Amino acid sequence: MFVTPVGGSSEPICVFWEDGGMPKSSKAAPTGAGLKSKAPGKAAPGTKGGDRLMVAQNRRARHDYQVNDTFEAGLVLAGTEVKALRDGKASLADAFATIDDGEVWLRAAHIGEYSHGSWTNHAARRTRKLLLNRKEIAKIERELGSAGTTLIPLAIYFKDGYAKLELAVATGKREYDKRETIAKRDAEREAARALAARNRRNRR
Repeated sequence: MFVTPVGGSSEPICVFWEDGGMPKSSKAAPTGAGLKSKAPGKAAPGTKGGDRLMVAQNRRARHDYQVNDTFEAGLVLAGTEVKALRDGKASLADAFATIDDGEVWLRAAHIGEYSHGSWTNHAARRTRKLLLNRKEIAKIERELGSAGTTLIPLAIYFKDGYAKLELAVATGKREYDKRETIAKRDAEREAARALAARNRRNRR
């Protein structure tokens, strides 16, 4: 299996599977060259030791679904897809995931074509393989056995120099649940505004 590194190199990385665990690369993970560090002495976002560097989020997912469990998956990407992600050209608005023959696939996610790509540019909505270990896949399959559950992507981000996907096993909300979520969010916003106003009065 080959996974394209984030650093912009077209040279693929060969991935070996050990004891059914996560992949181990035959080449050291890239350091995320070109990313600025947040502060002296701290790792850049998305690089080894750094924070997540967010690319895209499925903002409606938590409104429409009750998230039961989450998993972090690797992504098998072409070089132009990695570069497009670094440019922020991604959307999970219509995306979903499936398990077919024991493998997990991301479907209908939009990763825009790389602006400087050539005839080798990728198809924006192609199906992409997700990397999870066998235990995680088996757990997801068991959870999907419950009525009304589905597999949805929550976010794409860079971590330790590689593109990752946050994947959720979720249950569709009823209209009542959605109204409750909206009411809770509005109440939290109102409380935050009231607290900010009180703090401003206290500083006078």
